[in-house]
Amino acid sequence: MPQRRTNPLSLTHRALLSLFLGLCLSGSLPAGAGIIPDSEAWERWRPAAATPAVDVDHSPWGRILATYLVNDHPSGINRFDYAAVSAADRALLDGYIDNLATLTVSELTRAQQQAYWVNLYNALTVQLILDNPQATSIRQIKDGFFSIGPWGREIITVEDVALTLNDIEHRILRPLYEDARVHFAVNCASLGCPNLQPVPFTADNLDRLYEAGARSFVNHPRGADIDGETLTLSSIFKWFKDDFGDSRSVRLAWLAQFANDELATALRTWEGRVRFKYDWDLNAP
Repeated sequence: MPQRRTNPLSLTHRALLSLFLGLCLSGSLPAGAGIIPDSEAWERWRPAAATPAVDVDHSPWGRILATYLVNDHPSGINRFDYAAVSAADRALLDGYIDNLATLTVSELTRAQQQAYWVNLYNALTVQLILDNPQATSIRQIKDGFFSIGPWGREIITVEDVALTLNDIEHRILRPLYEDARVHFAVNCASLGCPNLQPVPFTADNLDRLYEAGARSFVNHPRGADIDGETLTLSSIFKWFKDDFGDSRSVRLAWLAQFANDELATALRTWEGRVRFKYDWDLNAP
């Protein structure tokens, strides 16, 4: 009786698969399914309301941040003490997220909506880590063999629409508000990520927190660091380079506006080597 023959992958396919997995494991690929999701605007969520119909209560998220965010860590990177979260505060977090999901977002002002999406993204990310206490990196929370993280998972329903973290960041926040500083507001629970802010975003403090987040990140070595003839930038500036300008010089000038004087001068005149790095380890204490 003849043996059943398998149809092995071609050498080319094997090589491509090995390359893909190698990039995933090395951290060279960004959040998502191995590529940056399209930032095509989801018009369903375009802000329109001029005056708010309701106030949004972000105080539960504020209490969570005040209790568990370590914002004076000697590394200069804010840490979240996931292991210390009590059952009562976990219920508080879940209730906050559930309440946000019940709101009619389209009735909020543009600034309210922007703050809403940033807080929702960050709270959902913390909730994901609490749901997976064994994870030492958010990329360990996967949906299938080729997944490198939870960003494509439908994680919440708002106005009867199922949403993923990718939807919130890449189809709502980035294209609808067109403010690259949002990259320093959303937090992916990683050491390489810009700091989780110590207070919730609101319509009133949105611009101030965006500025603070950008300045603290650009002036920290994980944002921009010069060693001899090499400038090391966060991979954020590679993955989302089009958000920061249409050429290397324009992007470096964009970063320079948030840098201290010495770094700003170097960035505006930089002609040397540029490399990129990112640390996916969990931002726990």
